Amino acid sequence: MILHKQPTIYAVINQKGGVGKTTTAAALWAGLTSKGYRVLAVDLDAQANLSFNAGAGIDGVTSLELLTKEATAAEAVQHTQSGDIIPASRALAGADSNITETGKEYRLKEALEPIKGEYDFIILDTPPALGILTVNALTACTSVIIPAQADIFSLQGIEQLAGTIDPVKRYCNSDLNIAGIVLTRYSSRSILSKEVAELAQQLAEKLGTRLFKATIREAISVKEAQISQQSIFDYAGKSNVAADYIELIEELLTSTGEPSAKND
Repeated sequence: MILHKQPTIYAVINQKGGVGKTTTAAALWAGLTSKGYRVLAVDLDAQANLSFNAGAGIDGVTSLELLTKEATAAEAVQHTQSGDIIPASRALAGADSNITETGKEYRLKEALEPIKGEYDFIILDTPPALGILTVNALTACTSVIIPAQADIFSLQGIEQLAGTIDPVKRYCNSDLNIAGIVLTRYSSRSILSKEVAELAQQLAEKLGTRLFKATIREAISVKEAQISQQSIFDYAGKSNVAADYIELIEELLTSTGEPSAKND
């Protein structure tokens, strides 16, 4: 019997909107794919921004059908120019009311199981809320990546997120860990950003994780890439923000013991 290595599954989570969550998920997806890894993105956010960015259709089989057991993961995967993705549905907004049966926390984990051997990484983009969709992501994932904008309000909700992670780890996913906190829209010249970085470091230590060395600068090219439905690497591969995300990916690969490129 050939045993396939289990993929690393990253859930990109922060219940506060506007912190670069989907941008980070998209960059991880595109950056790891460009390095030769087999990567699947799963959009769990009813806003469907990641799906739009990939040019994926949201009117067919989506992540909602996975969670309601109306379709398999293989049926939901779309092969786009950006890579493989299970797109979101606008109807995910009602997931907390519609997905209520016993075992609801395990729906995504169970749905992904048959296709896990096809990928090296799976990236879960989550909604800005701590509901059943986020709990499913936490139950299914290996590690959590927390993007936080470099301001004090962005950090305040992270401890609340930790309050959700703890019971999920206790009852649903004992192997769950927080890979780290990544600061977005960061300016090394800003005194405020530096002060927030110090607070984020203290918070990371309190949560038993780390603050990534890579910080993500704000750039108009991010929004331009999204409008053009391209990854930041395809749209502005030589930009500062693209370099920032490459640095983050290198940190992640180093921490998991993976080579910097699939064929290394």
